[in-house]
Amino acid sequence: MTYTNKLMAVLAGAFAFTGLSVQAETLRLGDFQSTSHIVSVEGTTKWMAAVEEATNGAITFEHFPSQQAAKSKAQLDAVNNGILDAALLGAGYHADALPLNSVIGLPGFYGSAEQGTEALQAMLKEGPLRDEVLAAGVTPIFGFVLPPYQALAKDRLGLPADWAGLDVRTSGSTQAMTARALGGVGISIPGPEVYTAVERGRLDAVLFPLASVPGYKLNEVVSHISTNGSFGGYSFIMVLKTDVFEGLSAEVQTQLVELGAATASHVAQAQDASVAGLIEEWAAAGIDTYQFTEDELATISESLVAVSTDWAERLDNDKATVVLEAYRSLISDLQIVPKH
Repeated sequence: MTYTNKLMAVLAGAFAFTGLSVQAETLRLGDFQSTSHIVSVEGTTKWMAAVEEATNGAITFEHFPSQQAAKSKAQLDAVNNGILDAALLGAGYHADALPLNSVIGLPGFYGSAEQGTEALQAMLKEGPLRDEVLAAGVTPIFGFVLPPYQALAKDRLGLPADWAGLDVRTSGSTQAMTARALGGVGISIPGPEVYTAVERGRLDAVLFPLASVPGYKLNEVVSHISTNGSFGGYSFIMVLKTDVFEGLSAEVQTQLVELGAATASHVAQAQDASVAGLIEEWAAAGIDTYQFTEDELATISESLVAVSTDWAERLDNDKATVVLEAYRSLISDLQIVPKH
């Protein structure tokens, strides 16, 4: 079902706000993505517009994209401190407060944004991941993931021997473990600085979600891009400060969540579709967009098995193993094949 159809279905079953005593409210929403990023275009912006329509304007938003209200790592604090009412959190930026949610960063799990998003949505509805977000003072409305991270480099990377000693840009400590398991060194560099780091030779390779590559123009500085790897993921969680959420009527709360679910599914599918188009575009431009062979995938997967075990042990949290097994089970049940 398309996003429009899903939205219409939600709106058709929406509560009739006309005549209800619904206090108008403007929510200040923080976001570290630019309004041109696919996550914003197909996700955040669509959700805000859908909520405003569903509530007949009772709920509106004041949007602060591109870190205008708070830096990426400070979005959660900004909500808890009352600077913002809501925020699209990059879970990886809040590993201290949301350590269990870093499970999405583990390699070898989902193969498409749609598959990963369905798993994340299920885990945010109930269980340790939801409880962890609530304990941080905010209520999760919906969550989605970026397409699985791929390898971008000036040389083709396949077997672990190809990765030995390479400086690899990674996103967060979990993905740094992935680089290390392959024989490389994980280097944490903000997205906007990656282009220059590759261009100047500071980085030998980059682990990055393909749907986000155009936003940083990384296709201009690499010549080889893998398309069927699964080097971890990245999750976004739309949250409202809990006391703000609980202050809304039950009808409005329902609308936020139901429209959020439709948006999560849509932005995931939009990213997967964009990846297929980008791969064709890059290949036409002379970039080696390649698939790992079955032998390479098997060897890489074997090298990365220990990352999940290490993740659970390092957290030293009795819920980590429960989360890991739930995630593994969900991904196994959600056999969604990427369209590229």
